[in-house]
Amino acid sequence: MAPIAVDDIIGASSAPVKDAQQVNGSTKKPSIARCDANDSATTTELLVSIIERDGGVIVENLITKELAGQIKSELKPYFDTDKKDPSGFFPETTQRATGLLGRSDGCVELATNATYINVANKMLSSTFTYWSGQEQETVTSKPIISSTVAFRVNPGGRQQVLHRDDGDYHTRNVDMPMMLGCVTALTKTTKENGATICIPGSHMWGPDRCPHDGEAVPAELEPGSALIFVGNLYHAGGGNITKDQARETVGIFLCKAHYRPAENQMLMVPPEKAKRLPPQAQRLLGYGISLPALGFMEYQDPMRVLFGVEDEETVNM
Repeated sequence: MAPIAVDDIIGASSAPVKDAQQVNGSTKKPSIARCDANDSATTTELLVSIIERDGGVIVENLITKELAGQIKSELKPYFDTDKKDPSGFFPETTQRATGLLGRSDGCVELATNATYINVANKMLSSTFTYWSGQEQETVTSKPIISSTVAFRVNPGGRQQVLHRDDGDYHTRNVDMPMMLGCVTALTKTTKENGATICIPGSHMWGPDRCPHDGEAVPAELEPGSALIFVGNLYHAGGGNITKDQARETVGIFLCKAHYRPAENQMLMVPPEKAKRLPPQAQRLLGYGISLPALGFMEYQDPMRVLFGVEDEETVNM
């Protein structure tokens, strides 16, 4: 089936898609299209088509402001007690929370949000046909969580470098898209207080093209609204130049489910058993980091956190 053209969908519906790439006939920097989750015309097909075209879309009212407030309250203790990152990757002005589905009932509701899940299932599900003896089998696997992370960027926080999230997976064109991110605002996010910035259309770039800050635009959001984007879209957390505004967002990142071991080693050989094994065996089980940053635990190398291993393969996040 041929992909649905986003222009055809927009022309055939009354969905309030806001995509102002031209103003008064003059070309501007590409903007991020916006749709309202509460509008019946905001369908899965529409959102997927926009993401395929631009790399990302802002979905207003993805969750209610009440749910955003609940998540903000549930994550506050984790933000407040986050320790300074010794590796220096995150500035002191950024406070973090991870492992969110085990720490926030609201994040469970966000992660299972129908709008996001329907888009993720459409874009990341993998259908594969193979021979089992003389019989052909066709199976489909749906996406799973890659990571769940939340950030409180306080005044003075510097901008991240522009990056692609799927770089951790060493992806090639044939794999894409293999990740989908959903960054939801818990507070009002603006250009000034560090809203996520991205380069619309950069998911179509080849590996040799370098991103530049001047090409990026901010995804400004009200609480409960979200930026949904593919893993190979260049983006970054913005810098917070305000004096009194903290920017809080929560990210639910999904990936294709077949990017994992066949046997679940973390269940078969849990940390209390693995700690008695030599470091090489621990890394074979998956407790180490795959560079640049795959397999972290609270943004640290699990080999250090769980087993106290410090050797030439220990990774500073």
